Amino acid sequence: MEQYLIAVIVGIVEGLTEFLPVSSTGHMIIVGHLLGFDGPVADVFDVFVQLGAILSVIFIYKERFVRFFTKDGWDMHKGLSVWHIAAGIVPVMGVAYLCYPLIKKYLFSPFTVAIGLVLGGLLLMFAEHRTKGREAELVDDVDKISMKQAIWVGIYQFLSLWPGFSRSGSTIAGGLLVGLSRQAAASYTFLIAVPLMFVACIYDLIKSLRYLKGDDFTILGIGFVVSFIVAYWSVLWFLKFLHKYDLTSFAWYRIALACVTYWYFYM
Repeated sequence: MEQYLIAVIVGIVEGLTEFLPVSSTGHMIIVGHLLGFDGPVADVFDVFVQLGAILSVIFIYKERFVRFFTKDGWDMHKGLSVWHIAAGIVPVMGVAYLCYPLIKKYLFSPFTVAIGLVLGGLLLMFAEHRTKGREAELVDDVDKISMKQAIWVGIYQFLSLWPGFSRSGSTIAGGLLVGLSRQAAASYTFLIAVPLMFVACIYDLIKSLRYLKGDDFTILGIGFVVSFIVAYWSVLWFLKFLHKYDLTSFAWYRIALACVTYWYFYM
């Protein structure tokens, strides 16, 4: 029963944080340490619940993903195309593949997560400050994103390789800094997350599935379903939130969480 409860808790945490600019990886590392949930099976579980979160975005943007498999979806002159998606993910995928062993070895700790949370929060504040009063100049439609803007958002995504920095946080902040509105930056962030996370998850699963036993698949299924449901509503809520509010509250939350994390684990 304890394992089932852990599966539900971790699934909720993943679903809530994966697409918000607060760092799901950072939260998963912190929660994993708090629950004593670590080791090979925990690593596989963390990957599996991410797949649930990915599926929720596919459901929300299903028409757009279907379009990517049509001729128009490959035409960069007819709105957001496969090429725009590739521009945002191919560079970071290459760097992540080369640096993954070092990242896993040196950056997966509560201390490094706390640093990433603070730095990512400061980036969000800076992006909001730079765009304040210029909202009318920002691109407010994801189909109007230029290839140059897509590439720059992809470059900002390099920051997310530091656990705690947040993939969505770095890309949404980057989107603001290169001239996108919060809504357009968030939608683009969610769309490029699907192929990027899917490839990363499958890569991790292939390496780790050998550690699983028969009973573990029930736990994986629970986490997957919980993560899907929570992520689905989390994304819809966040998109509505961005119509009324800026990202400053998330920045302060990150800094507060970093302080609590450092105090709990190191004081």
